[in-house]
Amino acid sequence: MRALPVRIAAAGGLAAGLALLTRPGQVVARLAPAYPRDRLAVVRLLGARLIGQHAAVLAAPRPEVLRVAAGVDLLHTATMLPLLRSPQYGRAARISGAVAAVYGVGAWVASR
Repeated sequence: MRALPVRIAAAGGLAAGLALLTRPGQVVARLAPAYPRDRLAVVRLLGARLIGQHAAVLAAPRPEVLRVAAGVDLLHTATMLPLLRSPQYGRAARISGAVAAVYGVGAWVASR
């Protein structure tokens, strides 16, 4: 496993988490304008989860940490599936699920 690419990806995830936590309205307005503004607390929760997860990977990019991170991301991807066709949540679910899938698969591959 190469730690530098893993840390670069984790830094990107950490930055995304910070944006979702601190500026959820701006992120949603730009990426998923149909997302209900009264649900921004969910966006903030996702941001907090991303911060914790990617900070852990940055601090300890070991295989066991990467496997846990991969599992969390792939579980998140699965939870987005029922929302894919929703008029309000679909775009956000597709973006969030796709990003989580990429991170999840990447972390799983890096852990091997």
